[in-house]
This record gives sequence, C-alpha cells and structure tokens, in this order.
Amino acid sequence: MELSAYFRSIVEQDTSPVVICDLDHIIIYMNPAAQDRYAGRGGAGLVGRSLLDCHGPQSGEQIKRVTAWFGESAAHNILYTFRNEKENKDVFMVALRDENGTLIGYYEKHEYWTPHSGETYQFA
Repeated sequence: MELSAYFRSIVEQDTSPVVICDLDHIIIYMNPAAQDRYAGRGGAGLVGRSLLDCHGPQSGEQIKRVTAWFGESAAHNILYTFRNEKENKDVFMVALRDENGTLIGYYEKHEYWTPHSGETYQFA
C-alpha cells in the first residue's frame, strides 16, 4: 500500500479539525472533523474556496504574514496563532513542505488540553 494512504487515514481519523490550504490560500482538503466544525459556514463545500474569504481582513493579513514567514526559511514550520479558552485549546499554523523542503502549503493545528475522561482500553 502506498504511504500516502496511511497519511490520509491518520488525518481522516483525527478528531481535531484539519484544513489544508495551498499557497494561494485555497482550501484543498478538510477532514471530517473540520467539515463538521465548519458545517455552518459551508462544511465540505468550502473545499476549492479561499480561506481568506472565511476570515476578516485583519485575520487574512495575519495568515499572509505567517505564510510569508514560512517561505523565508525551511526552519520556519510552526507558529502559535490563537488561544481558545472556551475550548481549552491552542491553535497553530503549520507549514507543509515537499521532499525538497519547498513550501507547498499550510494547515491549522488544534491542540486540546482537556484530559480525556474515559477509561483506558475501554473496547465498546
């Protein structure tokens, strides 16, 4: 099986929203969690549209600044962008690079800090 199938499966199963954009800020992929989270804004219908259309002017400028920073150095790969107290999470923008280290896009990463409340290894 091709390695890309494994990576796709990882992202598809992630319970955190994953929205992947190209360098023109076009949404090229949304995992099921992102489609659900942004259902009120169009859900899966946002694929193929500009991420900048989903944000106000100030946020759009910040997104452009971050992607420019990613392009300045292959060492610039992740940047903290937002704290959401209500959901107890931090949000980051993460650079996506090809096998040569060339910037090809970016995605938003959500890190939740709420401990899991279920039992370990509960098969149900």
